[in-house]
Amino acid sequence: MSSMLEEAKKQLDAAAKYAQIDQESWERLQYPQKTLQAAIPMRHDDGTLRIYKALRCQYDSTLGPCKGGIRYHPAVDRDHCEALAFWMTFKCACVKIPFGGAKGGISVDAKSLSHRETERLSKAYIDSFADFIGPDTDIPAPDMYTDEKVMGWMYSEYRKIKGGHPKDVITGKPASLGGIEGRNTATGYGGFFVLETLFNNYRNELNRIGLPTQPTIALQGFGKVGYWLAEILHKKGYKIIAISNEYGGLYNEKGIDPIHLRITLDESNYKEWGEGSKITNEELLALPVDILVPAAIEGVLTARTAPRVQAKMVLELANGPTDNVGDAILNDKGVLIVPDILANAGGVIVSYFEWVQNRNGVVKTLDEVNADLRKIMTYATNRTVENYFKHKVSMRTAAYILALKRLASANECLGNKYYFTEHTEKK
Repeated sequence: MSSMLEEAKKQLDAAAKYAQIDQESWERLQYPQKTLQAAIPMRHDDGTLRIYKALRCQYDSTLGPCKGGIRYHPAVDRDHCEALAFWMTFKCACVKIPFGGAKGGISVDAKSLSHRETERLSKAYIDSFADFIGPDTDIPAPDMYTDEKVMGWMYSEYRKIKGGHPKDVITGKPASLGGIEGRNTATGYGGFFVLETLFNNYRNELNRIGLPTQPTIALQGFGKVGYWLAEILHKKGYKIIAISNEYGGLYNEKGIDPIHLRITLDESNYKEWGEGSKITNEELLALPVDILVPAAIEGVLTARTAPRVQAKMVLELANGPTDNVGDAILNDKGVLIVPDILANAGGVIVSYFEWVQNRNGVVKTLDEVNADLRKIMTYATNRTVENYFKHKVSMRTAAYILALKRLASANECLGNKYYFTEHTEKK
């Protein structure tokens, strides 16, 4: 069985011939530059000492310091982190921000930890990786089951170890510790700006695949990515008819108010869902909707689930939600897949804004953050669609062509076989 990283790299194959990159650049991108693993001891509130596996992968730093989140999840392992760091590498290149790709995490059930245990584990992670990360080498951020509070604890520990006020070492921090307004909403809003660009600029193509001007939408995932996409979709008048999370889901063909649903779920500790039919996550994927948004975990659209998808568009807000077999099935069905390396890039873009803000001391307002985010997402979407039409390939391949060309161009500036062979021959 192929590893997660091997499966992720297969997404490059279709783009390689169109990107026309040299062999050396291709070879460099087949392997992560560095992966560090640590065993972290942490004493729990009941006195028990447990050892947790922790990792950090820096996949590629061609375009700048590596960038990527830290997640707390039982599935975290070396292959998992390297695949996610691979995707982050191409995400940054696709949207043209000067970062490489990284990812880290701890193999732990975050929901079983108390606040004090989470704090101890977060600071212990920094103790183990303080010499591996840094403002000019690798800048962590929040991810699954980590948030701005966790980033604040990590920044505090890094500052204690290194001294000074290195606010640019971590993004996604609380605003009072150098964070930026709009970081929490960035991934969801960024996905909306991609969708907005497609509806505004490519109506003929959306008509071709049968997407109406007032589409119905289903979201799998209602956390810090899915919720904020749902919130802005609802405010802009889009009709959401299904939402799910790890506890189940709700279907209502009349439409769902995500803001009201969030309050209902929080107040009932996920026991009450409001009006509509209860559904499972898998049932949501097969609903007769126009746009399906996987916004939770990787690997949900597969050989088993993809054949039942009825949506005309899939907007990937999770990392790697569609495996290679599922991707082929959906493309054969004529589904327009807006790939993760484009659709969910909003988070890393606003993290870039925070990093710049921490380095130059000039603070952006929330309106400026969202305006600049929209500008970058619109630009990246237009460039991706250009490749989509020019090469008559899938949107995923079109996005990888864009990213590959930028990475290869940077590598070739440093010289390659052809440069050095020519130089030798002239001497």
